[in-house]
Amino acid sequence: MIDLPLSVKKWISIVKVLGLASICCLLVVSCNGRPNTSQTTAPSAANNNRLSVGTTLKPRTLDPADNYELAGNNVMTSLSDRLYTYKLGTSDLEPQLATALPTISADGLTYVIPLRQGVIFHDDTRFNAEAMAFSLNRFIGNGGKPASLLSDVVQSVTASAEYELTIKLKTAFAAFPSLLAFPGMCAVSPKAYELGVGKFKPGTFVGTGPYKLVQFSPQLVKMDAFPKYWGAKPPNTGIDFQILSSSANLYNTFIKGGVDIAYLAFSPDQVESLKQQANQKGWQALEEKSNVVTHMMLNVKQKPLDNLVVRQAIAAMIDRSLITDRVYRKQAEALYSMIPSTFDSYQPIFQTKYGDGNIAKAKELLAQAGYNASNPLKLEVFYPATSLTREQIASTLREYASQKLAGIVEIQPQAAESTAFFGNIGKGLYQIALLDWYPDFGDPDNYIQPFLGCTKGSEAGGCSEGASQSQGSFYYSDRMNKLIAQQRQEQNPEARQKIFTEIQELVATDVPVVPLVQTKDYAFAQQGLQGLQIDPILKLPLWQMSKG
Repeated sequence: MIDLPLSVKKWISIVKVLGLASICCLLVVSCNGRPNTSQTTAPSAANNNRLSVGTTLKPRTLDPADNYELAGNNVMTSLSDRLYTYKLGTSDLEPQLATALPTISADGLTYVIPLRQGVIFHDDTRFNAEAMAFSLNRFIGNGGKPASLLSDVVQSVTASAEYELTIKLKTAFAAFPSLLAFPGMCAVSPKAYELGVGKFKPGTFVGTGPYKLVQFSPQLVKMDAFPKYWGAKPPNTGIDFQILSSSANLYNTFIKGGVDIAYLAFSPDQVESLKQQANQKGWQALEEKSNVVTHMMLNVKQKPLDNLVVRQAIAAMIDRSLITDRVYRKQAEALYSMIPSTFDSYQPIFQTKYGDGNIAKAKELLAQAGYNASNPLKLEVFYPATSLTREQIASTLREYASQKLAGIVEIQPQAAESTAFFGNIGKGLYQIALLDWYPDFGDPDNYIQPFLGCTKGSEAGGCSEGASQSQGSFYYSDRMNKLIAQQRQEQNPEARQKIFTEIQELVATDVPVVPLVQTKDYAFAQQGLQGLQIDPILKLPLWQMSKG
């Protein structure tokens, strides 16, 4: 999902209002009255077996059929179970409510999934295949923000036996099991929810997860460990998830001991300060690569970016180390592919093909395209006004071009109000747009198809309908469309990896997108907390943490 206050997209952009946060995550809570955000002691401080987590992310809804936001996903991951989840520290799937990976038909269209027995929902309703089918059909049928994730690929979901689910797809999709690990595709109680367009319950959650929701308010989410949970019981009795009004409040609350864990979202300066104080104060400071990436989208239908040589010159001139140092204070890594380096299929093709900050190559290509000091290349770089990091990226690029390219390139940063930014990007109004991407599921496809696929267009006219149009590049390539379709249908992992390599090479040749950075995740914990871990996909596995 792209950024936006985090009401995400259907393969469309959404703004990283978290400044330098990260992606999909989990956070939760316990029971008591509504806290004052300025208080410095957690509501659960008297209960030594509970954990308090501070964050600035405020969930809009906890209804899995309507939530398409990082804040809600953080909470739902601890409240819920999906058919599949990930082994911590990896992108490897493992069964959760399923008991095995799916049996897939030869044509890749039918998935048969055996289900776990002996599971009950938080309202004591029994879990079975009918309940799981209800949950997924509700995800599709209620028409919420993320509904298209399933509706675009799923033909039907049925209970083929009491503990067996059969899902038929419209077209083959090799990454489908990974999609089923998306937090919103969790099981919910058929007694607590309704199937029907717009029939949402934003303030409640009745699932099967290790925690049961006790309170949901703008400033506090509380969860108690669910005593009837089918799996391993958490080593804590619950989570108090404090939602603070700003990163400054989060910072001050943590350093005063008001929360056990602080996670999302700090500014780069605050992260550096907490890291420097960690040894002296006995805090735990965790750093991990995230799967959140930032790209520069190039509108291939607008002059002068309709000229391939100009796009290649931009790819050569970008200095990612300057961006990671100056903007992110090394709290991000240079990214040389649209696929992040946390996946085995990552190939640093842009580094191999263009280098990094390769001014000599950029000048050579610009001269080839007819640009010089008397006829400079003029570029406008748009970003949402709410994103400080992207504002700083655009400003850094402007200064860098001015200093290194001697007037041959002039870059003008352009801030746009967030709603206008995401409303206009698919209309072709922007030459260049800076986009952040928060993945929906842990598969390389989710970094390729949402940006490069095109359902209607031509090589000459560009993309008029599809993912690349909605993301502002308007890129159309018959070869790319075929490669995307091939990797989606290919069940053999090695063969699929080869297709992703070819996709990455084609992107670096055609340059509809210039990948910039892959961010890092940071969490800070008080002394004595055990089991603290950041996972690139699951983020904070709160169900394994406890106080010493």
